[in-house]
Amino acid sequence: MSEKLKTGSTAKTGPDDKARFIKKRKHARDKALQALYQWQLSGEDLDWIKDHYMEEQGVSSGDAEYFLELLYKIPSYVTDLDAAYREYMQNFKDNLDPIECNILRIATYELIHHLEIPYKVVINEAINLAKIYGTDESHKFVNGVLDPLSRKIRQAETAV
Repeated sequence: MSEKLKTGSTAKTGPDDKARFIKKRKHARDKALQALYQWQLSGEDLDWIKDHYMEEQGVSSGDAEYFLELLYKIPSYVTDLDAAYREYMQNFKDNLDPIECNILRIATYELIHHLEIPYKVVINEAINLAKIYGTDESHKFVNGVLDPLSRKIRQAETAV
């Protein structure tokens, strides 16, 4: 597969390019989770949070464009995102940890708005974030919510 590089030349993309892309995307999700957590708890202005993360938290070393998309789009869709995943939460609707909440928001956003990302990748990335930032059982909870949600949102993909 050929891809136009920033220099204007055409070159083949290889496994190293894909690995770098995946690493940068993971970094963007990680920083977006932290920024959304800060936004939820502090109510800080998104522009201030963006500036802080871009200048002081190393966002530029990742996929900055994806970070910015998550940072600005998720708050604008927060009511719909929360409604989508809360349908699959029986006993925890009122006691959802802010970290788990924002992991579920990111994953739900990706399931709905980024069909190019396979649903298994979305779930796996959310589970990994939960293992890093959540409680001991967060990853199981996140998986338990996202598995049925992905089957609803990505019916054609999950039926295969």
